[in-house]
Amino acid sequence: MAVVITDICISCDACLDECPTEAIVDNDENPTGEDIYYVYEDKCVECIGHNDSPACADACPTEGCIVWGQNPDTEGAVAGQPCVED
Repeated sequence: MAVVITDICISCDACLDECPTEAIVDNDENPTGEDIYYVYEDKCVECIGHNDSPACADACPTEGCIVWGQNPDTEGAVAGQPCVED
């Protein structure tokens, strides 16, 4: 279970402080070398038990930047679709 930050990320830092499990790292610490923020799949809990929806996606100002990863645990979530609909 995890969310994914897409390449439309503007690196604004809005998501970093919102993650209750500190699963998000900035582009300087992205293990893939990409110039976008990264979500560690083994740390992300999709905010189940913390918030009604992923806190990072609620804080993100870029529509569709944070999407559901493969095999999401959140009921009704579809992989690749935005976590939060505006």
